[in-house]
Amino acid sequence: MRRSIIAVAALLSLAACDANPSTTTDKSTGTAKGGTLTILNAQTVMHFDPAKSQSLAITSLGLVLRRLTAWDVEPGKTAQVVPDLATDTGKTTDGGKTWTYTLKDGLTFADGTPITSADIKYGVERSFAPELSGGLGYHKGLLIGGDAYKGPYTGGDLASIETPDAKTITFKLKSAYGDWPWITSMPAFSPVPKAKDDLKTYDQKPVASGPYQIETYQEGTAVTLTRNPHWDASTDQARTGGPDKIVFQLGQDTTVAAQRLIADSGADRDAFGAGFVPPAQLAQIQQNPAAKSRLVTSDAGALQYLAINTQRPALKDLKVRQAIEYAVDKHAFQIAAGGPTGGDLATTLITPGIAGRTPYDLYPADPAGDPAKARQLLAGTTLPKLVLLSQNDQVNLGQAQAIQQGLLRAGIATTIKPLDQDTYVTDVTSDKSDYDLTVSSWQPDFPSANGNIEPLFATKEIGGGGYNISRYSQPEVDRLIDQATAQVDPAQAQALWAQADKRIMQDAPVVPLIYTKNSFLHGSDVQNFFVAAFPAYPNYLKVSLKQ
Repeated sequence: MRRSIIAVAALLSLAACDANPSTTTDKSTGTAKGGTLTILNAQTVMHFDPAKSQSLAITSLGLVLRRLTAWDVEPGKTAQVVPDLATDTGKTTDGGKTWTYTLKDGLTFADGTPITSADIKYGVERSFAPELSGGLGYHKGLLIGGDAYKGPYTGGDLASIETPDAKTITFKLKSAYGDWPWITSMPAFSPVPKAKDDLKTYDQKPVASGPYQIETYQEGTAVTLTRNPHWDASTDQARTGGPDKIVFQLGQDTTVAAQRLIADSGADRDAFGAGFVPPAQLAQIQQNPAAKSRLVTSDAGALQYLAINTQRPALKDLKVRQAIEYAVDKHAFQIAAGGPTGGDLATTLITPGIAGRTPYDLYPADPAGDPAKARQLLAGTTLPKLVLLSQNDQVNLGQAQAIQQGLLRAGIATTIKPLDQDTYVTDVTSDKSDYDLTVSSWQPDFPSANGNIEPLFATKEIGGGGYNISRYSQPEVDRLIDQATAQVDPAQAQALWAQADKRIMQDAPVVPLIYTKNSFLHGSDVQNFFVAAFPAYPNYLKVSLKQ
């Protein structure tokens, strides 16, 4: 899964008199301008400091802060990386080890001061500071000197980021990295003016470079965005800046939020839910044509999978892991996950919507599994009772039970060990290895197969906070990952990632279960609300209101 999952929320009604203060239409995009959009959010805290944020490039932070590059996501299209503050997606002259960007003309912050390459450099540097933890950090291990750098407050300058003039910035990497243009779309590559940096307040009042700036931040209650008067739409192909005002209502109950959107009354007509519609409301919506017309469901989303701890003595035998592949009842798991509306059955590691994905199925079986095939592979093997680790909530426990029952048909007994969320994450990503199986999910942080494969299957991602929770180590796969990572040509990189996908599954370290589907509900006055092939979230940057 992504390291944070946004949940749906509810809101208090906005005063109707403020719902649509002004109306115009941008003729170049067809986007109506005006109104107050409300985003219903279950989170109680939102991070707008780019060094602390894990926000996708198309969601909340992208409304306030631009980056060097952005994502072009539209229905029916594969996601593309496009220029944002930069004139292009990056140039390399040495096969992907050095990347140079030139800023567009006329870029300014919300206070009217010019955005310079030094602001980008400083923004990246401060993301290394221990005082600013929690953000996406792919770049930290890629930049020369990044492993030892502690940020600008105590560590001075990071020499591998050069700014020869106000419009040029160059990044020097330890090794070739073909997906660097995607990395520069992440929050840390937002400009931060050094003179305005305040560790205590920047998270709630960053200097805006996008179409909106933060007007008020009421902790645990609401965040209100208003227009940035210095944002120039002609320089920004990722954002349309439709609403005059955007209000995030925080700390709201998911079920109540969905019910309000189903009712679609008053100011709720100008709202949408930031998170998934709960299963009970999904069933209710199917019987309500008006609400059903406002439900948007992704084609796919995260990969949910059963991780098999390959370092456990009982699971080192390939035949045992292959037996588990056949024994799992994917159909029962799908039902526990909400049925077909919750996700489609999975067979590959690279998820739908990611360029280069090649469909295949190395362990073909009935959706309910093939217990006889599993028993055949286990002939002569005596397995101990396996520990099936699960998060201790109703949904996760129900899914674990579906796995448990399927395995038992093949004679594989398990004990479910429930843990609270924090303890669970710590256990599976630490250097401990005292579980046998666990159900997890993963959505890449950027639209490349790199994001599907390397974090989950590279040897270096075992323990130490890494997400290789099957603790899988295969030198051949590590070599393929290195080759694909270093490949600048997208087509060649995609072919290598597809090869790695199938090679990993030959070793059966995980059982792909389903590609989750995410459903979102919006009010009747919300327009340009869509979920593309990737990521499985609405594109906040294009949403507008009917006028």
